[in-house]
Amino acid sequence: MRCPFCGADDSKVVDSRLSAEGDAIRRRRSCVECNERFTTYETAELALPRLIKRDQSRSLFDEDKLRSGLLKALEKRPVSIDSVDSAVKVIIRRLIATGDREVESRLVGDWVMDALRELDEVAYVRFASVYRSFQDVNAFREEIERMESLSNPLVNKK
Repeated sequence: MRCPFCGADDSKVVDSRLSAEGDAIRRRRSCVECNERFTTYETAELALPRLIKRDQSRSLFDEDKLRSGLLKALEKRPVSIDSVDSAVKVIIRRLIATGDREVESRLVGDWVMDALRELDEVAYVRFASVYRSFQDVNAFREEIERMESLSNPLVNKK
């Protein structure tokens, strides 16, 4: 591993351990030339499927775009970055678990909706308004009523 301080090509591993979530290995390294210490993380590189968009075009899955969409919906809401990161990881795991080489983007959008519903109801409605292209206030009202009926099963029994 190249030293980020002096650029030397050689470093030695001082300590290795699993990260908190257990999906990466954290390595403390020491440069052989300048003796500076730095940390690296080793993760499995998995091939994510391509997304099939509504217009049938294909694009590579972009984790940053997923995170950005979640953060936009959650803007000024009391949700931690750790919760967002966990939601991103869950969506990526679901994407990998399909085992498909191509997946419809609609499916990923539905997973985002599920994640936002659990994280924050306001963010869920924000995202739904864009994702489902709400045209008027009635569309908002219908979505909120649908969400309330899902979260309160007693409403369905009346």
